Amino acid sequence: MPHPHRPLLVAVLPALLSAAACSGVAAPQYATTSASASASASAPAAEAGRPFAVTPVHAFAEPWAMTFLPDGRLLVTEKRGQLQLYDFRAGKATEIAGVPTVAYGGQGGLGDVVLHPDFANNKVVYLSYAEPGDGDMRGAAVARATLALDAAGGGTLQDLKVIWRQLPKVSGQGHYGHRIAFDRAGKLWISSSERQKFDPAQDMTSNLGKIVRLNDDGSVPADNPFAARGGVASQIWSLGHRNVLGIAFDAQGRLWAQEMGPRGGDELNLIERGANYGWPIVSNGDHYDGRDIPDHATAPEFTAPKVSWNPVISPAGLMIYSGSLFPDWKGNAFIGGLSSRSLVRIEFDGSNAKEAARYDMGQRIREVEQGPDGALWLLEDGKDGGGRLLRLTPAA
Repeated sequence: MPHPHRPLLVAVLPALLSAAACSGVAAPQYATTSASASASASAPAAEAGRPFAVTPVHAFAEPWAMTFLPDGRLLVTEKRGQLQLYDFRAGKATEIAGVPTVAYGGQGGLGDVVLHPDFANNKVVYLSYAEPGDGDMRGAAVARATLALDAAGGGTLQDLKVIWRQLPKVSGQGHYGHRIAFDRAGKLWISSSERQKFDPAQDMTSNLGKIVRLNDDGSVPADNPFAARGGVASQIWSLGHRNVLGIAFDAQGRLWAQEMGPRGGDELNLIERGANYGWPIVSNGDHYDGRDIPDHATAPEFTAPKVSWNPVISPAGLMIYSGSLFPDWKGNAFIGGLSSRSLVRIEFDGSNAKEAARYDMGQRIREVEQGPDGALWLLEDGKDGGGRLLRLTPAA
């Protein structure tokens, strides 16, 4: 998508669509498969008060993330460990081989997928996933590989190499985070959630509960804020995070991250160099058993969220819009809501933010992307073929 972790789409895909229109050749059509066609009978169309029409395109099995290729096809991760290549012209998905073994269960499985900034030349993609360890231990990992596509519409991942891991691996199946993004300088950013273990978010000998900044090969940039400490601390850009399930750069190059809080206290944060966001010492929510957590206002040494939600929205997926199909929304952020079954629109005023609108989608929304033509694309959080890919366009 066109924000900085998928920069190729800005130049390449709109150009392809424009060239098709100028040449008299039809632009790519978003064909539906038989599975999605059957689902579309009950799908919502443009509803009163909702400024977009919703078109179901395909149905996946527990999809988690997606990214568009320069040729207009779409990569989609499925949580059980499948990477699908969806061809809009053919209306079908083909599984890509060579995906690493994932630790599926709870919140774990195959996670994010993004392209290297120079994908057009090197064909390198990045995957995040929950990786099995010894015994009952697990942790997030990020790998890079070359995507080799074939003439039959499929392909394989070649020369796959793990370049980053959560340390240490721990028990449990929650709070991996593992969203990944590239900035305009080509640095790789990873959200590493605290695995429901609380205290590691404040422990500089662990990369749990942190946002990590690396070079594209997994090495540590010398200008990271804690680089002089060496070890795992050198990876860390910010700390005190709970469960970060969306990161995106705005047009000014600022990193925004949404974070799933405890009972109450979901957050949207502006990520600053070396900042501590306070978890588990402070939160605008409370523990699930009702115990109080001091609010951010009680501890100004911690960086407070720009937006917090109580009741929660259960945020998943974050995108900052740069297209022209919805001109009034350029520069706005969009967050998928899980328990809220919504699409949340955020407006920015410099370094401040506010919720501008919330659209009822009727299903848990796992992922939000911007398409090459400026449409909004959503993935529902459904299992067994119930996770629909939705295309949102302006309502007539």
